[in-house]
Amino acid sequence: MPLDSQVLRHRELRAENGVVPLYELSLAEARAEDLKSIRDNEGAREVVAEVGEREIAGPGGAIRLRVYRPGAGVLPVLVYFFGGGWTLGTIETADAICRRLANAAGCVVVSVGYRLAPEHRFPAAVHDCAAATAWVGEHAGELGVDAGRVAVGGDSAGGNLAAAVTLVARERGVGLVHQLLVYPNTEYGADTASLRESTDRYLFNRDSVAWYWGHYLASPEDGENPLASPLKEPDLSGLPPATVITAEYDPLRDEGERYAERLREAGVAVDLTRYDGMAHGFFAMFGTVDAAGHAMRAAADRLRAAFAADAG
Repeated sequence: MPLDSQVLRHRELRAENGVVPLYELSLAEARAEDLKSIRDNEGAREVVAEVGEREIAGPGGAIRLRVYRPGAGVLPVLVYFFGGGWTLGTIETADAICRRLANAAGCVVVSVGYRLAPEHRFPAAVHDCAAATAWVGEHAGELGVDAGRVAVGGDSAGGNLAAAVTLVARERGVGLVHQLLVYPNTEYGADTASLRESTDRYLFNRDSVAWYWGHYLASPEDGENPLASPLKEPDLSGLPPATVITAEYDPLRDEGERYAERLREAGVAVDLTRYDGMAHGFFAMFGTVDAAGHAMRAAADRLRAAFAADAG
C-alpha cells in the first residue's frame, strides 16, 4: 500500500525543513539529532508507578540500568535494548517505549545502557546486554521480579541485540520466555529487495544501514558471527517464542521477516506482523503515528500471554 498518510506527512516535513540524514552528520551531531527527533515524535510520556536507576558491573565497566515498575508485587520482567544502530541511542531514547510497555504488559521493564560503537565495537554491546539479562535473573528477588518469567526485546539494533542474547542464553542454559523483535537487523551484508529499494533520503534507508554497520563492526568478517547476524546462525531451535514486528517501507523488512521464517522452520512459535504503510522507526512515534499505539498494544498482548503461560 502507499506510505501511510501520517508517515508521509512526517517525511514531507523533513523534506521541507531540509533535514540532513544522520549519516551525513558528525557522530556527536547525529546522536543529538536522533534524541531530538525521537522526543519530537514520542508524544506525552506515560506515568509509571516507579522508575529507578541502577548501575551494575559489566564486562567492560559499569552498565547503567533504568527500571520501570508499573505496580506492586512480584512481576514478570522484560529486559529492553534501545535502537540506534549500535551507534546512537541511549536509555533516554527508549524511555517512552519502556514506560508504555511496562504499563500495557503489566511487567517490570529494565532498560540497558550498553556500550556504543564506534568507541566500543562488536561484540561489546552483546556482552553488555547478555550480562545485564543474566544480572536481572540472578537479582530477581532484589528487583521484585519473577526469575522464571524473563523476556528480552528491542527495536532495530536493539532487536538485533535481543536476538543475539537469546543465542547466548541458550548456550548458557538460561531460560527466557519470549523475545520481542521490532524491525530487527538480522544479517550483515543482506541483499534483499527491501534494502535495495530503500533510497529515500528523508526516511531510514540503505545508506543508513551501511553507516551503522560500518560503525559497529571492527571488520567485515565480524558480520559472519551469528551474534552480529542472527540469520547466519545455522540452528535456531530451542529459542524462546518470538514476536516480530516489521514495517513495509523499511530496508530491514525482508531480513526481519526471513528471521521469523527461520525461527518457525526451527520449531519456534512466532507471531509476525508487517505494518503496511509504515517506515522504520514508527514504533516510537506515539505522538504522530496512530499505528505506533496499535503495534505497542499488540506487543504488550503477546508479552502478557507469554508471561501468563509461564506463570507458576
